[in-house]
Amino acid sequence: MSKMHIKLTVNGKEEELLAEPRELLIYVLRERLNLTGPHVGCETSHCGACTVEMNGKSVKSCTVLAAQANGAEITTIEGLGTPDELHVLQKMFKEHHGLQCGYCTPGMITRAHRLLQENPNPSEEEVRFGMAGNLCRCTGYQNIVKSIMAAAAEMNSAKEAAE
Repeated sequence: MSKMHIKLTVNGKEEELLAEPRELLIYVLRERLNLTGPHVGCETSHCGACTVEMNGKSVKSCTVLAAQANGAEITTIEGLGTPDELHVLQKMFKEHHGLQCGYCTPGMITRAHRLLQENPNPSEEEVRFGMAGNLCRCTGYQNIVKSIMAAAAEMNSAKEAAE
């Protein structure tokens, strides 16, 4: 099978590689670009552990072909903060115990990031609906919702203070 030349912008960095047309984005991210934040969970798009942002939308990278992502801008959990300065969502998940084993957490936070970009002041019901495509086996979701609501409040306060 012939390989395709793929160009991606991942976490602000331009990447070029050869990929098989049937190669999935999750494997390109994890195995070729060493971005191991997005996890392979169910491989059917049900769990959301592989969630990344692609061109301003949340996508399950286990069901996106690398060829479909050619030319795309992609953000993974690695692009949302640094070890020295966590993103507010990462801080709130830590502070409000929104994670346990951590397997689903990168997908949860990446999806929550996009949710808050689309709706900066969501209600609890809107958070629950917006996160419905991401599953967690460890928590009862209450602390995940609490973490996202706290992040929204902090982000809105910072935005108001800057204005």
